[in-house]
Amino acid sequence: MKVIRAKNAGFCMGVSLALRKLDDLLEKSKTKFNHIKTFGPIIHNPQVLQDYADKGVVIVHNVEEVKSGDAVLIRAHGIPLAIETELLKKGITLVDATCPKVKKAQLSILEATQKGGVLLLFGEASHPEVLGLLSYASPEAKVFSTQDDLKSFLNSSLFDINVSYFLAAQTTQDKEEFVVMENILKTHLNHNIPVLQTICDATRTRQSETLEIAEKVELMLVLGGKNSANTRRLVNVSESVGTEAYHIETADELFSQEKLLAKLKKTAIIGLTAGASTPINLVDELQKRIEQSV
Repeated sequence: MKVIRAKNAGFCMGVSLALRKLDDLLEKSKTKFNHIKTFGPIIHNPQVLQDYADKGVVIVHNVEEVKSGDAVLIRAHGIPLAIETELLKKGITLVDATCPKVKKAQLSILEATQKGGVLLLFGEASHPEVLGLLSYASPEAKVFSTQDDLKSFLNSSLFDINVSYFLAAQTTQDKEEFVVMENILKTHLNHNIPVLQTICDATRTRQSETLEIAEKVELMLVLGGKNSANTRRLVNVSESVGTEAYHIETADELFSQEKLLAKLKKTAIIGLTAGASTPINLVDELQKRIEQSV
């Protein structure tokens, strides 16, 4: 069996930066802070979160769980502006670990909104990054996750031809699908609308690399948290060219699935990639165990 591994598998810049900030807080915690807390999971990877929980890091989901004397780190996905404002009133140390790409998207949306624009956002409505992005837009902003969602909105009474819409995307969305969304709007409106290029370079690179590998292999393994949007997107990208893809979180998960393992052993060439919040040691371990099992 031959394994083709993505060169960009492992932490992206935003994840690495967020974890470095958390590590810095942990170094100071014994003398400076009562507790170290993150507002929501700092990244979407269960193994990383467990490591930090073992070090005493507490995940909180509402402002009431934060007490004076705590240090609170804003997750890499960012948080809604109103929550950040409330946290600043709590007498705490607040550290912003929002991914710079997400922060740039937030500020770009704010700027376009202040000019009178109404946001049309390609993303997952319940995703924490999306909730943060929406807080920088006007209340009229709309979120859609599929082409059908967008078409339904454009053909509904909620759509107003006189409104100055602009288009943006969750930073981890599929770049090809985003272009399709832009073209749908252009066709429907008979003119171009402002488009914010908010899909991050790391996402574009990983998706392009995954697509290139998927076209060469019989089967793809995508490693990363099941609740990681960018990891799930790599599965979708792999499947878009007809390649069978499996989303797993750890090597142990793969080796507990006898049918999948048997299929791998009969496969001549497989692809291996990982989400932007997946530690490189988990990727290394998976590849090593696959190669040793043949």
